[in-house]
Amino acid sequence: MPQYRAVFDAEISFVNGGGLSAHGFRLDLPSGDVDQAQIGALLVQHLGLALVGSVKLSGLQIVEEAHTGSRGIVAQVDAPAPRRLVDLSHVIRDGLVTMPGMPVPRMTAHLSREASRSVYAAGTEFEIPRIEMIANTGTYLDTAYHRYADGGDLAGLLLEGVVDVRIELIRLPGATERGIPAEVFYDREVSGAAVLLHTGWDRHFGTPAYGDPAPFLTEAGARYLVEQGVGLVGIDSINIDSMTADAAGERPAHSLLLAAGIPIVEHLTNLGDVPPRGATFTAVPPKVEAFGTFPVRAFATIR
Repeated sequence: MPQYRAVFDAEISFVNGGGLSAHGFRLDLPSGDVDQAQIGALLVQHLGLALVGSVKLSGLQIVEEAHTGSRGIVAQVDAPAPRRLVDLSHVIRDGLVTMPGMPVPRMTAHLSREASRSVYAAGTEFEIPRIEMIANTGTYLDTAYHRYADGGDLAGLLLEGVVDVRIELIRLPGATERGIPAEVFYDREVSGAAVLLHTGWDRHFGTPAYGDPAPFLTEAGARYLVEQGVGLVGIDSINIDSMTADAAGERPAHSLLLAAGIPIVEHLTNLGDVPPRGATFTAVPPKVEAFGTFPVRAFATIR
């Protein structure tokens, strides 16, 4: 079902003096059929303002655009929808490039169907495939062991932390800066949540452009999420940290999050199909000792 947002300039005054101005403000709408007065009321509710004297909007446009999570806005629906699953994982295939410069997966047959015919009864055949790959392939999850020798590994990962975790999705495709700051999380209830960073960079996955300077979580952003006690952090970019030369090999987001035992999921995709709130996130790796990273089948459940 289409979603709508209002784009406008605003002048807000207060009955006890003072005011606020906004330029090019964007606000989620419950439907495309709302008037200016209703939008003004929704703006006040979203900002949590008190003692408002007047709200004047100008340059108002209503556009069809995915919601970003404005407070108090519930999309209009015709009827309760059935549960829907959104696949957030890239397909792993022979020769897939996940991280430019790292080995790609190679798939062969340990036992082919043809060869199996000499092993089993007539009319019975099987294929046993073999895959050789590094752990950082496709969409994968990092545990503390990936960064710290004494950190928890995949075998010690608690299922409660990676199954049906409440999502707070931060929609950022229109961001003008690569670094994702702490401030974008201030209006969200991120404690215990799977905070998913939708940058739109997954559109480059599998192409040389994927390795270009990409969106990342800043050190301040990672520190804030740790302080707030998030459950998990995911991103649809090449890395949750900056990988450019000026980063000098430092990985503050990995270091801070994993030191706090917060799993990281990188190389997500299809986050544009996930609402800002109201869904849950699942990403379960195999139970492997002395491994800190492995591919997952990540998905969102929308109820």
